Amino acid sequence: MAAEGSARELEQAVREIAERVKARHPQGERGRAGIPLADLMPLVHARDAAEAKVAAIGTVNPRPPGLKNNLVQAWKRLVARVLDWHVREQVEFNRAQMNCMQAVMEALNEHNRGLERLAASLDGCQQAIDELKTIDADTRIRAAEARADVLQARSAELADIRTHWQEWRKEWERKLAINETQFLRSVADLQGGFTHRSNLMEANFREIASGQHCEFEAALARANDEIQKKLWADLDRIRTEYEQVIHSELRSARQKAFAAAAIAAPVPAADSHSYDFLRFAELFRGPEAYVRKNFEAYLGYFEGKTRVADLGCGRGEMLALLKERGLDALGIDGDLESVATCSAAGLRAERHDLFEWLRAQADGSWEVIFCSQVIEHLPPMLLPEFITLCAAKLERGGILIFETPNPECLAIFASHFYLDPTHHRPVPPTLAAFLMEEAGIGRLEVKRLAPAIDSMPSLASLPADFREAFFGCLDYAIVGVKL
Repeated sequence: MAAEGSARELEQAVREIAERVKARHPQGERGRAGIPLADLMPLVHARDAAEAKVAAIGTVNPRPPGLKNNLVQAWKRLVARVLDWHVREQVEFNRAQMNCMQAVMEALNEHNRGLERLAASLDGCQQAIDELKTIDADTRIRAAEARADVLQARSAELADIRTHWQEWRKEWERKLAINETQFLRSVADLQGGFTHRSNLMEANFREIASGQHCEFEAALARANDEIQKKLWADLDRIRTEYEQVIHSELRSARQKAFAAAAIAAPVPAADSHSYDFLRFAELFRGPEAYVRKNFEAYLGYFEGKTRVADLGCGRGEMLALLKERGLDALGIDGDLESVATCSAAGLRAERHDLFEWLRAQADGSWEVIFCSQVIEHLPPMLLPEFITLCAAKLERGGILIFETPNPECLAIFASHFYLDPTHHRPVPPTLAAFLMEEAGIGRLEVKRLAPAIDSMPSLASLPADFREAFFGCLDYAIVGVKL
């Protein structure tokens, strides 16, 4: 009995709960008094599906696992993050639509509940009609008409609500379709823009890489050209140096051959060198082109002159310069090989002892006497006699030129003067000037030649005044006129 009582109580409780839920959320069925209620379950299901779609925005649909799935999922998540700023307002709009739909459903629930209350009122009216059956017919008719008017007004209101609801639903579905279309177009546009930008970035990268490759190839080609030019320049320089050496050696050999052919008798031992004089001059005096260039500074003293003697003519550099200008000067040298070299070159040269030749000349018979790199070879005690003889053989107004190493420059004692074993001692400019004045030579002019710093760059580290005083010029020339 107790169990049956509990079962009845539980059944009664379930029935009450069902009635309360039914009263709160009336469904589409025939209510009391035969008034139909709208069925809201399809709308509820549509709302739940829409909420699921809204909740799924930004998520990635699952696929079978694997590397391809991981790449696809990563790409989709990237696109979702990129498009988040664009779809954010759409998501908010969708949520607002869902809230609107929820409000409409609440309104429809209220409408159904109102219809339930109306049905209850109709039931009450039916009961009242039954009661009025016992009342006067006129009273019942008036009461029925009043209730009919009320019911008609309420029916008209409900019909208007239902009409508005149908119109709003159609408009909402149309706007929803438009929004979905716009959203899909926006996604497509963003995807196309992203693809276009990716293509542009790739094209720019390829263009930059191609430009850098072209610049690298151009720089490599320039470096290769520079290396080749430098290599060919070095080869040309080396070939030129070797050709100069070969030419010098061949010329020395030819000169020796000419000298041997010109010599009929053996050369006395006192007049010959114990070494190759021409090769010695080439190495330590300098090539003929170098000496000729230095002698060009004296050409002004020979203008208009016809009787010129070059004492100690050597290889004939000054004789060749004067011959090129139409002056047939005479060269005197005690070395037979030097005289033969000059003769082989078509120059006028004779082999004599300088003192004997000067004594044999008539006084005043020469206009210019040129003597380069000779007086330092003479014994010091014979130097005054040599200068006096030179002055005596000049005509009045004749020019006497001496060139010799400059002992004022200390550098000549370290690297130049003592290279030649036939040098006795240097002649200072003041001594040369004194001896020339004693011999009747005036209007003296001293020219210092061949700055030491040109051949010894290390002298640049010395103070300028000290360098000029003690390391000035390697040679000097003194020029005078017979008074």
